[in-house]
Amino acid sequence: MSNTFEISNSSRNILLNFLENHTLEELNKVPDGFSNNLIWNIAHSIVVQQMLVYKLSGLSMMVPDEMVDKYKRGTRPEAFVTQVEIDEIKKFLFSTLEQSKEDFANDIFDQFMPFTTSTGFHVKSAHFAMEFSNYHEATHIGVMMQIKKFL
Repeated sequence: MSNTFEISNSSRNILLNFLENHTLEELNKVPDGFSNNLIWNIAHSIVVQQMLVYKLSGLSMMVPDEMVDKYKRGTRPEAFVTQVEIDEIKKFLFSTLEQSKEDFANDIFDQFMPFTTSTGFHVKSAHFAMEFSNYHEATHIGVMMQIKKFL
């Protein structure tokens, strides 16, 4: 799992870089032709990791339900995200990963509800869910790189 978390940490550093190098307006801007913005992609990545690893394992997620409702699959930006909200999202970037790493080390994932993603991946364990989360985040980073071109 150490490689999985090394990749996760690298991905989250890329997301942090977007947060630290874009204005509040840029983070919230939905360019023409896109259905979301930078901050939605960042928060969505955090929420999906929590849903895949914790929710499918029957465990409590570390992010608030309101955040899940706002950024889960099928949602879109509906309101301007404030700096206070961005600071909370920023806090979850690494705190969720650190806790996940600790929870895997403590082997707390003893059950899992298998899930097939919209792209056809069959996620059959919490370990696989963490690995798939890295793939998922990478696809959203790609979208964010495209969005950045239109800011």
